[in-house]
Amino acid sequence: MEGSKTFSHRTVLLTGAAKRLGKEIALHFAKAGWNVVLHYGHSKDEALETLVQIKGFGVEAIAVQANLASEAELRSLFKTSIERFHRIDCLINSASVFEFDRPSQADHPVTQSALVQNTQVNLAAPVLLAQEMYRHLQKQQMRSDGLVPVTIQLLDQKLINLNPDYFSYTLSKSALLTATEMMALDFAPIMRSVGLAPGITLPSGKQTEAQFREAHRMTPMGYSSSASDIAEAALFIANAKAITGTTIYVDGGQHLLSSDRDIMFKIK
Repeated sequence: MEGSKTFSHRTVLLTGAAKRLGKEIALHFAKAGWNVVLHYGHSKDEALETLVQIKGFGVEAIAVQANLASEAELRSLFKTSIERFHRIDCLINSASVFEFDRPSQADHPVTQSALVQNTQVNLAAPVLLAQEMYRHLQKQQMRSDGLVPVTIQLLDQKLINLNPDYFSYTLSKSALLTATEMMALDFAPIMRSVGLAPGITLPSGKQTEAQFREAHRMTPMGYSSSASDIAEAALFIANAKAITGTTIYVDGGQHLLSSDRDIMFKIK
């Protein structure tokens, strides 16, 4: 490892970066020259494969396992990141719990355990990691290149297009949206806080490729977001020092079309 190299480079800590959208964002930052802390939960094999790909861009990277429902493991994740790279310039919370529930449906009711799990992973973990990052940055000098560190919370276009599907998930993400704005006020001017809300981006659950393609076209633009669209938006936010306390919707206008069901249930 080139120890001195990490002092001049920018470093991103990305939760849920082993596969899917998190992986695409991690690779995009690596291509742009950022060092990467790749967090994973259970996907060790995928994480190690992604780690090799990231290092192929000539940057430094580590993979760190942590249970995001554990406050102790969250602290350990951040501590390990700092020990290796000395500071974090961008924190992206991509990991989330996403399981179907709805209060009116007896076969998939909202339960206390679902509410707790969604709150721990989708809300508490992002807030606690942001808090750790802020406390560390308080002790550091400002970067000489003008970059203002940022936390980016992956949200969802349905937060301004509400329906009761995925009830616990939506509730936790709604709280995270509010937390994002509150943290922007609380952490300024040391650190920024920004939301990034994708539309339908990758197939989910039992959705087939054909169903995904059809749903992906159901926006004013005739397409929603791709994984690369979200990654490019995240990198833009990371470098845009005047953006804080707001959410950027990257969804082809999907949030403009009201719906009483989640988009995947409108496709047969």
